[in-house]
Amino acid sequence: MEPAAKLDPITETALRSLHDIVVPAPVSWWPQTWGWAVVAALLVFAALLVTLRRIKRYRANAYRREALTLLEGVADKLRHPATRPDAIRELAEVLKRTALAAWPRDEVASLSGDGWVRFLDAHDEDRTGDTLERLLDDFEYHGAEIVAGLPSNVCSDLVIAARRWIEQHVSA
Repeated sequence: MEPAAKLDPITETALRSLHDIVVPAPVSWWPQTWGWAVVAALLVFAALLVTLRRIKRYRANAYRREALTLLEGVADKLRHPATRPDAIRELAEVLKRTALAAWPRDEVASLSGDGWVRFLDAHDEDRTGDTLERLLDDFEYHGAEIVAGLPSNVCSDLVIAARRWIEQHVSA
């Protein structure tokens, strides 16, 4: 090893008087003015309102989800000719229960025949009540032999029309 070089006294004095570098304080993440706090509070309030509205809509549409679940069971029965007559009656029952959940009982419970068909058509967003009208006017009152002999495409059309009405009806 080599011997350390000797510095002159002025350099040694200058080196001893040096101080460490001063690092500035870290920048705060908190808003510096009250305006940003107001904007943040408004955003939190808006997010809370949107969340509450979605929860309210989710709860309000619980009857639709239940009706769609019941409709799946009816659709399975409609695929088999032996259970088709009972399934047609159950399909009409699911539609009536859905309407009773969405509208006041005194407005819906007494409806039957043409009044019921007009009600379904009036509250259908797409106004495509022909298939449901056929269900309510014809198939529900025919004998079991005629209903059991229905083509499967008619039954699937009934399920599609009922599903569309349940999902898209305009409730009170």
